[in-house]
Amino acid sequence: MNSITCGQALAAVHASGLERLDAQLLLLQALGKPASARSWLLAHDTDELAPGVVDAFHAFRLRRAAGEPLAYIVGSKEFFGLALQVDARVLVPRPDTETLVEWSLDLLKSQNRPQVLDLGTGSGAIALAIAHSLKAAGSGVGVTAVDASTAALDVARENCRRLGLRVEFIESCWLAQVSGRFHLIASNPPYIASADPHLAALVHEPLQALAAGADGLDDIRKIIEQAPGCLLTGGWLLLEHGYDQAERVRELLVSQGFAQVQSRLDLGGIERCSGGQWTR
Repeated sequence: MNSITCGQALAAVHASGLERLDAQLLLLQALGKPASARSWLLAHDTDELAPGVVDAFHAFRLRRAAGEPLAYIVGSKEFFGLALQVDARVLVPRPDTETLVEWSLDLLKSQNRPQVLDLGTGSGAIALAIAHSLKAAGSGVGVTAVDASTAALDVARENCRRLGLRVEFIESCWLAQVSGRFHLIASNPPYIASADPHLAALVHEPLQALAAGADGLDDIRKIIEQAPGCLLTGGWLLLEHGYDQAERVRELLVSQGFAQVQSRLDLGGIERCSGGQWTR
């Protein structure tokens, strides 16, 4: 087998259509180095790669070319400054969801010992981001994370353990097994319509965490109906939703009796989250 250097390997896969950043992260994974070591690749551009590294890099490249998320291949994804372990048991955390965390933190910063519930936690991204941020602020937060998937909860618990945070985990279909009342309920539920053609591009991620009925709002309806029974007076329900669903979600919140119903924009200027306050 002809030898190949770091630079040659990266150039070859980049020429085949793979994004340069993806190529760098996959090569670092094959080398057993962290994602933060991209500068190492530049400094060792002419180093020859061992055959085993070349084989691993080739296998990773084929997986990425087949549409598998980069985060699944390298095993991690950064979210709100936290490195989360992810795999095919959970959705890959998206930057858009940081909008939901930021809104949550804005509402919670004035609360003393706030009680927070994350519905459909997946990798634990929302719950862990809130727990980490409020721990640093010294607010004595209590965070509970819920998911219907035992496998997803295993991922979230491991992320929680590795980050040294305190979160309670409950296996439940939305609020069915949840007791107590909370200052805030935040959720990034499934919201893609079951016949949406975009689902074809997400085939590697768990379908049950993506699709929710004919209009994508089945789970959001359930959460809005159930949430009042788990909110303290003055508590908030915040929901992430699709780019074109804000108006409908606001209507559902108003019809259920929520006040101060409003939406928040993501970094792209899209109404990404909607929520309301329970004042009864």
